Amino acid sequence: MLNTMLKAFIKFNIHYITVVFFTVVLAPATQAAQPGNPSIAAKSYLLMDYDTGQILLEENAGQLLPPASLTKMMTSYIIADELHKGNISNEDQVLITENAWAQNPKLKGGSLMFVEVNKYVSVEDLHRGIVIQSGNDASIAMAEHISGTEDAFADLMNKHAERLGMKDTFFVNSTGLPADGHITTARDLAILAHALIKDFPEDYGLYAEKEFTFNKITQQNRNELLNDKGLGVDGIKTGHTEEAGYCLVSSAEKGNMRLISVVMGTDSKAARASQSRKLLNHGFRFYTNVKPFTAGQELKKARVWKGDKEEFSVGLAQNAHLTILKTQQDQLQANYTINKQIMAPIKKGQIVGEVFFKIGEQEVKRMPMVALENVEEAGFFGRMWDSMKLWFED
Repeated sequence: MLNTMLKAFIKFNIHYITVVFFTVVLAPATQAAQPGNPSIAAKSYLLMDYDTGQILLEENAGQLLPPASLTKMMTSYIIADELHKGNISNEDQVLITENAWAQNPKLKGGSLMFVEVNKYVSVEDLHRGIVIQSGNDASIAMAEHISGTEDAFADLMNKHAERLGMKDTFFVNSTGLPADGHITTARDLAILAHALIKDFPEDYGLYAEKEFTFNKITQQNRNELLNDKGLGVDGIKTGHTEEAGYCLVSSAEKGNMRLISVVMGTDSKAARASQSRKLLNHGFRFYTNVKPFTAGQELKKARVWKGDKEEFSVGLAQNAHLTILKTQQDQLQANYTINKQIMAPIKKGQIVGEVFFKIGEQEVKRMPMVALENVEEAGFFGRMWDSMKLWFED
């Protein structure tokens, strides 16, 4: 494992700060090879780091495509949201209507949990039937339980999609069965996957369960990558229709990284697994996460005018967290700009500048610099004295 320590040498004046990082290798390590982008056999794909949200690889990630059963990620997300709001409970008994009946002709040929009409099934079982068995019948049953009708539930799905920033997604149903206008993108599905993990971590555990038995029928989780012990996959969802092809959204955790991959429009079950594995292995092999600065860490004292003190602490409100190539750890630099002639009063958290992280000439991230403490206004004479000094400085 490559161990590095970042040290900062800081040059400062009132208007500008520059920080140059030096990398110290604490233990001998073999330098990782510079990667070439892997060839991915899919209509659309994307690889994202979960912690930083950085896109590591993508191709046609904004292409509008049918999501098939990847739709059920949003159905499951809403179930988790309703559970956490207290609007429903896992113990609720859901009456199965003819719409959700496994024998409904429109569900023929699709994945099913095999619920029976006019029977009651718990929310907990239906949720597992959606996540593990990809049950179209279970999805409709939960849509009706939450919203009354599947159409009304689709409206709720679209409201959540908008709130999450899924700008190119529109849901028509809770299942992903083919329907005009039922579309999404690999990029939007990565946003949804991130939200599933972040917003409801307890419920996310369902996605790692490998089988579920209901009505004396045991079905295996369709996510083949759950059986790959070395990859660290613990979710998320498969999808397939003739129109959509074979799709898979997966997430894996290894060391200090969690990655999310999306592949859409592959030509077989084996292909969606192999192409997802290729993306995840590429990410774990060639990339790493670094935190050069932490939230609240004082990076410098900045000059303030007309305040009850001459200087105040400047830093970041959030951790500086970046995903970079392992070969670029010793090339990371951060340049700062501090606002000119900062005047009191200043409130803690007030933006007073920016930090720009760069590798060579490429900017990889920028973050606001903030005051780490309050500064009150000086008295009358203090303000007058600073006004005179500013007059001469100008």
